[in-house]
Amino acid sequence: MFLLMLPGIVLAGGFKHVDHKHWTDKYDHHFRKHSKHYFGPALNWRWFKAQGIAESGLNPKARSKAGAVGIMQILPSTFKDIRKQNPALVNLEDPKWNIAAGIYYDRYLYDKWGFLDTDSRQQLFFAFGSYNAGFRRVRQAYNKSVKKYGEVKLWPQVEAFVPGASRYYVKRIRKLMQAIL
Repeated sequence: MFLLMLPGIVLAGGFKHVDHKHWTDKYDHHFRKHSKHYFGPALNWRWFKAQGIAESGLNPKARSKAGAVGIMQILPSTFKDIRKQNPALVNLEDPKWNIAAGIYYDRYLYDKWGFLDTDSRQQLFFAFGSYNAGFRRVRQAYNKSVKKYGEVKLWPQVEAFVPGASRYYVKRIRKLMQAIL
C-alpha cells in the first residue's frame, strides 16, 4: 500500500480520502449525528462516510442491480426490518434517513460480532464485511478461519474466506480512512 501526499491532495492506494475536496461535505452532519447516536462520540464518524463513499460515492440517487437504494445502498427489505425498530426512519430515499438506517444497521451487525472480544476497530471491520456480504456468509468465513487458525479476533484472519467483493469493500473503506487517521 502506498501513501502519496501532494499539496491539498492525499491519495491512499489510489483513493482520495474522506476529507478530500472531491467528496462533498454535504452529508457530514448526518454522518456525525447518527454515528454519535448509535456508536457514541468515541468512534470516528468518518468510518461511516468512508462506507458511504464505498457504497455509492455519496450519491443519494444510487441504485444497485440488486435494488439497494441511496448513499448507504440499503435494500428496501432491510429498511423495512430496520423501521420495525426505528419507526422514525420514514423514507429510504431521503439521505438523512438512509444514512441513519445504514449506521443503525452497522451497529446491529457490530453488536452481533461482540462475542469476538477484540478491539472496536476489528469489530467494525467484521460489521462492514457483514454489511456487504451478509452476516451469515461472514460468520461462515469466520468458522472456516477458526478451523485453520484456532482463535480468531482479527479481520485479516477471516478476509481470505469471504467473497472477493467483500474483501475489496472492507479494504476500500480502510484505505479511504488511512489517509486521515
